[in-house]
Amino acid sequence: MPKLIVVNRAGEESTIDVAEGLTVMEAIRDNGFDELLALCGGCCSCATCHIHVDAAFADKLPAMSDDENDLLDSSDHRDATSRLSCQIAFTSDLDGLKVTIAPED
Repeated sequence: MPKLIVVNRAGEESTIDVAEGLTVMEAIRDNGFDELLALCGGCCSCATCHIHVDAAFADKLPAMSDDENDLLDSSDHRDATSRLSCQIAFTSDLDGLKVTIAPED
Protein backbone atom coordinates (compact mmCIF):
# COMPACT_ATOMS: atom_id res chain seq x y z
CA MET A 1 0.00 0.00 0.00
CA PRO A 2 1.39 3.46 -0.87
CA LYS A 3 2.78 5.55 1.98
CA LEU A 4 2.21 9.21 2.86
CA ILE A 5 4.54 11.02 5.23
CA VAL A 6 2.76 13.66 7.31
CA VAL A 7 4.51 16.31 9.39
CA ASN A 8 2.22 17.91 11.97
CA ARG A 9 2.48 21.48 13.23
CA ALA A 10 4.78 20.40 16.07
CA GLY A 11 7.23 19.01 13.50
CA GLU A 12 6.51 15.37 14.32
CA GLU A 13 6.67 13.05 11.33
CA SER A 14 4.39 10.03 10.82
CA THR A 15 4.09 7.59 7.94
CA ILE A 16 0.64 6.30 7.05
CA ASP A 17 -0.70 3.78 4.54
CA VAL A 18 -3.13 5.25 2.02
CA ALA A 19 -5.63 3.35 -0.09
CA GLU A 20 -5.73 4.52 -3.70
CA GLY A 21 -8.75 6.63 -4.49
CA LEU A 22 -8.59 8.71 -1.31
CA THR A 23 -7.49 12.31 -1.35
CA VAL A 24 -4.51 13.40 0.71
CA MET A 25 -6.98 15.27 2.94
CA GLU A 26 -9.06 12.14 3.57
CA ALA A 27 -5.95 10.12 4.38
CA ILE A 28 -4.70 12.71 6.86
CA ARG A 29 -8.11 13.24 8.47
CA ASP A 30 -8.88 9.51 8.69
CA ASN A 31 -5.56 8.85 10.44
CA GLY A 32 -6.27 11.12 13.39
CA PHE A 33 -4.52 14.37 12.50
CA ASP A 34 -7.06 16.66 14.15
CA GLU A 35 -5.18 19.85 13.31
CA LEU A 36 -6.17 19.46 9.65
CA LEU A 37 -9.71 20.78 9.99
CA ALA A 38 -11.04 20.15 6.45
CA LEU A 39 -14.24 21.97 7.37
CA CYS A 40 -15.84 21.80 3.92
CA GLY A 41 -15.20 18.05 3.63
CA GLY A 42 -13.28 18.31 0.40
CA CYS A 43 -15.43 20.70 -1.63
CA CYS A 44 -12.60 23.19 -2.25
CA SER A 45 -14.40 25.98 -0.47
CA CYS A 46 -12.54 26.72 2.78
CA ALA A 47 -8.73 26.18 2.66
CA THR A 48 -8.65 24.54 6.12
CA CYS A 49 -6.83 21.55 4.61
CA HIS A 50 -3.83 23.66 3.53
CA ILE A 51 -0.57 21.71 3.34
CA HIS A 52 2.95 22.23 2.07
CA VAL A 53 4.09 19.44 -0.26
CA ASP A 54 7.58 18.13 -0.87
CA ALA A 55 8.87 20.00 -3.91
CA ALA A 56 10.26 16.73 -5.33
CA PHE A 57 6.67 15.68 -6.07
CA ALA A 58 5.55 18.93 -7.75
CA ASP A 59 5.55 17.42 -11.25
CA LYS A 60 3.45 14.45 -10.10
CA LEU A 61 0.60 16.53 -8.65
CA PRO A 62 -2.50 17.54 -10.58
CA ALA A 63 -2.59 21.12 -11.83
CA MET A 64 -3.99 23.67 -9.42
CA SER A 65 -7.46 24.94 -10.28
CA ASP A 66 -8.39 28.63 -10.20
CA ASP A 67 -10.62 27.97 -7.16
CA GLU A 68 -7.78 26.32 -5.25
CA ASN A 69 -5.42 29.13 -6.17
CA ASP A 70 -7.92 31.78 -5.01
CA LEU A 71 -8.49 30.02 -1.67
CA LEU A 72 -4.76 29.68 -1.04
CA ASP A 73 -4.36 33.40 -1.70
CA SER A 74 -6.35 34.01 1.48
CA SER A 75 -3.69 32.28 3.61
CA ASP A 76 -0.92 34.15 5.39
CA HIS A 77 1.13 30.93 5.15
CA ARG A 78 1.03 30.32 1.40
CA ASP A 79 4.31 29.53 -0.32
CA ALA A 80 5.44 27.88 -3.55
CA THR A 81 4.66 24.41 -2.17
CA SER A 82 1.16 25.20 -0.87
CA ARG A 83 -1.77 23.04 -1.92
CA LEU A 84 -5.19 22.13 -0.62
CA SER A 85 -4.97 18.49 0.38
CA CYS A 86 -8.57 17.87 -0.72
CA GLN A 87 -7.51 18.55 -4.31
CA ILE A 88 -4.81 15.87 -4.47
CA ALA A 89 -6.01 12.37 -5.28
CA PHE A 90 -3.56 9.90 -3.78
CA THR A 91 -2.21 7.36 -6.27
CA SER A 92 0.68 4.91 -6.25
CA ASP A 93 2.68 7.55 -8.18
CA LEU A 94 2.65 9.59 -4.97
CA ASP A 95 4.06 6.79 -2.81
CA GLY A 96 6.44 8.45 -0.32
CA LEU A 97 4.93 11.93 -0.69
CA LYS A 98 5.83 14.12 2.28
CA VAL A 99 3.44 16.87 3.33
CA THR A 100 3.48 19.34 6.20
CA ILE A 101 0.25 20.64 7.69
CA ALA A 102 0.28 24.41 7.26
CA PRO A 103 -0.11 26.72 10.27
CA GLU A 104 -3.68 27.74 10.99
CA ASP A 105 -4.79 31.11 9.65
